Amino acid sequence: MKRIDITDNDIKEAKRLSHNMGTLQNSITQGQGNIHGFLGEIITSKFLKSKLNNTYDYDIIHNNLKIDVKTKRVTTPPKDYYECSVASLNTKQQCDIYIFTRVLKDMTKGWVLGYINKKEYFDKAIFLKKGNIDPSNNWKVSTDCYNLPIKELNNIKELLNETHY
Repeated sequence: MKRIDITDNDIKEAKRLSHNMGTLQNSITQGQGNIHGFLGEIITSKFLKSKLNNTYDYDIIHNNLKIDVKTKRVTTPPKDYYECSVASLNTKQQCDIYIFTRVLKDMTKGWVLGYINKKEYFDKAIFLKKGNIDPSNNWKVSTDCYNLPIKELNNIKELLNETHY
């Protein structure tokens, strides 16, 4: 995991991107998480030194990999047993890998947690149905999703040296 301090310029850019995008159909938070989601993408692109692409299918291209960044808005620093989630609505995105991030609600810090190949993620992840209780943390699932603990991800620093996957 790599902790990253979020700058005022990062927040300004995330707000601009969020405003331009509007609220996505089927948004779990009705658009309230957009700024944090964009902050996850921004800190990841800065860490990888790659440009944001921001398509429906992926957010960044790095070393010929199409990367979709998944962000959770949180109140505490991550622990390795915390879950990384992909909503069932997002399983058809055409990306090579997922990178998972967490951003504090106050937008002061974020963490680039790790990465995983899309197919490997779904092979390892546990499916949870809306309304069920996640047994790992007693969270009531708000939408059908797949969950995988942070400790199952690959070290994010490995991507800095990869030329292919």
